[in-house]
Amino acid sequence: MILMGSASDWELLRETKAELDRLEIPAEVHVSSAHRCLDRTIALVDRAEREGVQVFICGAGMAAHLAGVVAARTIRPVIGVPLPGGVGGGLDALLSTAQMPGGVPVATVAVGKAGARNAAFLAAEILALGDQALAARLRQTRQAQAEAVAAADASLLGEGPGT
Repeated sequence: MILMGSASDWELLRETKAELDRLEIPAEVHVSSAHRCLDRTIALVDRAEREGVQVFICGAGMAAHLAGVVAARTIRPVIGVPLPGGVGGGLDALLSTAQMPGGVPVATVAVGKAGARNAAFLAAEILALGDQALAARLRQTRQAQAEAVAAADASLLGEGPGT
């Protein structure tokens, strides 16, 4: 399940959903604020657990308490995506997401688009521990990434540095 603190967060978290779709991992997406509608957030987490959700991905900016609230409610893995927009381009969100008390972890990825994409990959790696078909898709994705780098390198021949 992907949760975001406000609808404006969808601009970046659509990257998370796109990566999950590419990896053939179904995911619901919801807006639910840890501060403005705590009861709704708790109800979404409780329902998701009953329905078998195995990993939560939470994106929020500024105070960025959504991932921590979700982690406080579940023992399933929670991945926090700090979003830019507050102090220092998202430094406040990064620290709020990462600085959890002992016993209530939130796996925290990078601020912004790279973090949004990596949240999907981290969730996929967690799920692949029990799903060999997903593990194979992840390996194929990594291979495609390596091939793209090799292709970019090859395209520089005769034009790039070192010639």
